[in-house]
Amino acid sequence: MITGIYPGSFDPVTFGHLDVIKRAAAMTDRLIVGVLKNNGKTPLFSTDERVNMLQEVTGDLSNVEVVSFSGLLVDFARENNVSVIVRGLRAVTDFEYELMMAQTNRVMEPSIDTIFLSTSLDYAYLSSSMVKEIATYGGDISKFVPSVTAKRIYDKINQN
Repeated sequence: MITGIYPGSFDPVTFGHLDVIKRAAAMTDRLIVGVLKNNGKTPLFSTDERVNMLQEVTGDLSNVEVVSFSGLLVDFARENNVSVIVRGLRAVTDFEYELMMAQTNRVMEPSIDTIFLSTSLDYAYLSSSMVKEIATYGGDISKFVPSVTAKRIYDKINQN
């Protein structure tokens, strides 16, 4: 059985993330979407809110499980019998950092490989930061995130 993990902050989940999730789910028997609890960042959404949003938009994918984690990815992967880490690449600028992380993870845990999926051209420019900025200024984000996510983003921004 091939278990993969697609880790990230997903603050918020975008159509680009969903593209990678669906493609990775088709390649694995079990795909864990790992929502990172990163104390170094101040996210718009809490970890639980991000997990809930991802569960909502991936509910139709029977082999996808959404969980949060903290600490080192390789430790979490080891604990969950993960054999492959999935990373999405939008542009060449992502590659250098992602390659260094993949090589470091491989040294720390040689039994786990990293695969890179190039993001669909439809979403190659898209980032969660960009979505939040557009929403902050009242822009239309419906082309970038699922409608349930867009509503939550606008609600959260209007609360602050």
